[in-house]
Amino acid sequence: MALIVQKFGGTSVATTDRIKNVAKRVARWKKEGHDIIVVPSAMSGETNRLIGLAKEISATPDPRELDVIASTGEQVTIGLLSMALHEEGLKAKSYTGPQVRVLTDSTFTKARILQIDDDKIRKDLADDYVVVVAGFQGADEDGNITTLGRGGSDTSAVALAAALNADECQIYTDVDGVYTTDPRVVPEARKLDTITFEEMLEMASLGSKVLQIRSVEFAGKYKVKLRVLSSFQDEGEGTLITVEEEKQMEQPIISGIAFNRDEAKLTVLGVPDRPGIAYQILGPIADANIDVDMIIQNLGHDGSTDFSFTVTRGDYNKALKILNESAGKLNARGVVGDNKMCKVSAVGVGMRSHPGVASKMFGVLAAEGINIQMISTSEIKISVVIEEKYLELAVRVLHKTFGLDQAD
Repeated sequence: MALIVQKFGGTSVATTDRIKNVAKRVARWKKEGHDIIVVPSAMSGETNRLIGLAKEISATPDPRELDVIASTGEQVTIGLLSMALHEEGLKAKSYTGPQVRVLTDSTFTKARILQIDDDKIRKDLADDYVVVVAGFQGADEDGNITTLGRGGSDTSAVALAAALNADECQIYTDVDGVYTTDPRVVPEARKLDTITFEEMLEMASLGSKVLQIRSVEFAGKYKVKLRVLSSFQDEGEGTLITVEEEKQMEQPIISGIAFNRDEAKLTVLGVPDRPGIAYQILGPIADANIDVDMIIQNLGHDGSTDFSFTVTRGDYNKALKILNESAGKLNARGVVGDNKMCKVSAVGVGMRSHPGVASKMFGVLAAEGINIQMISTSEIKISVVIEEKYLELAVRVLHKTFGLDQAD
């Protein structure tokens, strides 16, 4: 008998029929003797609908009240799922995040989990209940409802698994595992049997939408065994996310090609090359709560420098306005930008012991006439920023070059 946390995404609970199917799946695991905690998302599209209602009232909704509204989607799902489990002959009890007490900080719409009180859940499990906990939400020290940001149900599930020392956390979604890249772009993409926490974290941060970044961070930190499975297939082992030492000895150098279309590039031209200039440029950007990704500084011959960085497309206009307003203070020649960029990345722990991956990647892209505008590297990934029109070509050729196609 094992303690298992099962998380079901929005598409898995999109209709009452699908909720009934989830209940049948949970019932099979329960009848095998396992203790089960289920963490469902809101029904597909519901969170967007709720946020849309809020924006019909206010163009800039108060974050605290927005969390009150957005958290109700999961509350509906946990009630419906508990009822469906009752219909399967199981004892089931639902809890919102605040009822469990998932304690978070007070950063509304983007809260972080600080602590989970597991007393109620352990008591219910001992009484043979299936415990259904709303994902995506918690409460701060003052009892205010908070949400964890989009995709936060993954984080809720992993945090519960860590708090309860669960044997496995299963993430059920509309795909049957983690693939070497998006099969919609590369039909030859392969499902991975295993991937390391490090690789999955890079893949998630670089554009793979299978898991939320914070959930992978949690799982890696607390060594929670994480498995991605399909809600719509009864068979298959999915993909196990594990520590590097547990992978097979012989692994491909590259495990996957990730990409992100949500990229915009900004360049401040001809600013003085002096200490503190990076802070003068990026300080106001940070104050506006804009996340910066890649950064490049190119020194000119006249003592000036061009300073480039990337942001999400949603933050592009805001960042461009800030830079234009501060260009005079910076003594810059001007500000230019392009919001039709993308990022393509090769990820793999095999890079640590195999030199030459970067040159191979750059050579392949050059052969296809793809200009690299920015480069970022870590121990296990290489990312390039290129024009969006080249995205699919770049992903296909890199996937094939690094031996990831099924035929290979």
